[in-house]
Amino acid sequence: MPNDDEAPTGAPRRITILGATGSVGRSTADVVRAHADRFVVEAVVGGRDAGALADLAVALGARFAAVADEAAGPALSEALAGTGIACGAGEAAVMEAATREADVVLAAISGAAGLAPTVAAMRPGVTIALANKECLVSAGVAFMAQARRLGVTLRAVDSEHNALEQALGAGRPEDVTALTLTASGGPFRTWERERLARATPKEALKHPTWSMGAKITIDSASLMNKGLELIEAHHLFSMPAERLEVLVHPQSIVHGLVHWRDGSITAGLAAPDMRIPIVNALSVDGARLDLDVARVDFAALGGFTFERADTERFRCLALAQAAMAQGGGAPTVLNAANEIAVAAFCAGRIGFFGIADTVEAALDAMSAARLPAPGSVADALTLDAETRARTREILQDRASRPIS
Repeated sequence: MPNDDEAPTGAPRRITILGATGSVGRSTADVVRAHADRFVVEAVVGGRDAGALADLAVALGARFAAVADEAAGPALSEALAGTGIACGAGEAAVMEAATREADVVLAAISGAAGLAPTVAAMRPGVTIALANKECLVSAGVAFMAQARRLGVTLRAVDSEHNALEQALGAGRPEDVTALTLTASGGPFRTWERERLARATPKEALKHPTWSMGAKITIDSASLMNKGLELIEAHHLFSMPAERLEVLVHPQSIVHGLVHWRDGSITAGLAAPDMRIPIVNALSVDGARLDLDVARVDFAALGGFTFERADTERFRCLALAQAAMAQGGGAPTVLNAANEIAVAAFCAGRIGFFGIADTVEAALDAMSAARLPAPGSVADALTLDAETRARTREILQDRASRPIS
């Protein structure tokens, strides 16, 4: 079996990293630095931390850096003065970064904010390494249609979808009967309802397995993240909602299972290290890249455990599953309402159960079950904005009610 040194290298691939200062972006930077002969960094995009973005741009030798927060523009310019790295700030700069010539675009801007730049990065022949599940939750039909029309290659970066992508290579798509995504269960897996009702943002951010950004960590605690991933898998793998399921697996070694018509099951396993799916998504023509990561010691683990997800304690998962089954605009509403609800929870305005209550109220208020699927990215962003406004009204109305 050939090793990495024997694999043909060709010209270095140009890569743009959208969301470079987040956890996935930093892990991607680690992979790119480890394979400096394979990649040339075209552009990096960050949110508002100009200093961190400048440091990353210099370390990677990026040609262009963009910070989304316009107010951070002067700080970025000052930090990059004399480096020869061009830079910009605000929405136009982010879109410039997304549309610069690149072979691979790592899409890791968090939330629905990543939708427009990711779609802007699409062009014939480009590979989108997708770490932003909201692209498919908010605008799945339009996003996938655009990718097919332009001949864009989509590679999954979420550990679960990357595991499924690899495991699906064991057979024909038409022979798949079901897909299983696993969940760690988050920090509240064993908590009783009474304790969950008093859970704080600080407690929700103590994930037992993964080191991630605040929003996705809260989503993991509520199991909404797994619901969003189910919708992502629905679009990525053209799998009907009823053939997608979730198992809680606290060890986070088995990331996905493919069930075949002959009763066989193919599993995707790996240590819980985001660099593993990233390096796989950045590989070319099946030639895997080296990664300095310890092998999983199965003997030391002793065994795996699996549990059914509790959708009574974690209603966000049930809401996501219902939105996926309804289709249309329901997933768009679900995602937008959840982003507002999570922000309210982090600000101490609602309790942990208030996240699911708020999302459910927004789905009802927007009559999500009867909304058509957004036909374009613009339609998705319009529905997203309308949902956010309605969700804020719901929160404000509840806050103004007298306590009985």
